Amino acid sequence: MHPFCEGRPCVLGGVTVPAQRGLAGHSDADVVVHALCDALLGAAALPDIGVMFPPTDERYRGIASTRLLEQVVAALRGKGLQVVNVDITIMAEEPRLSTYITAMRETLAPLLGVSPDAVGVKATTTEQLGFVGRAEGIETHAVCLLRGG
Repeated sequence: MHPFCEGRPCVLGGVTVPAQRGLAGHSDADVVVHALCDALLGAAALPDIGVMFPPTDERYRGIASTRLLEQVVAALRGKGLQVVNVDITIMAEEPRLSTYITAMRETLAPLLGVSPDAVGVKATTTEQLGFVGRAEGIETHAVCLLRGG
């Protein structure tokens, strides 16, 4: 999860979504891609995104998270693994995301080496409960299936 902050674009799933606020983070703070990276890394028993791309490393300041995803997929390939499919759930009260889901799927698929049909992306609210419900930020969960080479 990432909190909202002023003065940044809102990038989700590699897509810039029109919004009044973006998300706070060292990179572009794409919470969707960050959750996806962690799911892929975890499934491959690799270190998490914070270890691979530490926020103390200036090389990653402002970087597009899709570039991090490319490096994660390369690490998977190095272990003889490939993505079969992924499923992502974005929890946000704002912005409304339904019109951007297809673009997210189409952006993420080639980075993962799969067709858009293998990339599930859903958006939901938390019915105004918790951090997300108070519109303080966005939370994303992701799961994946990997296959050995």
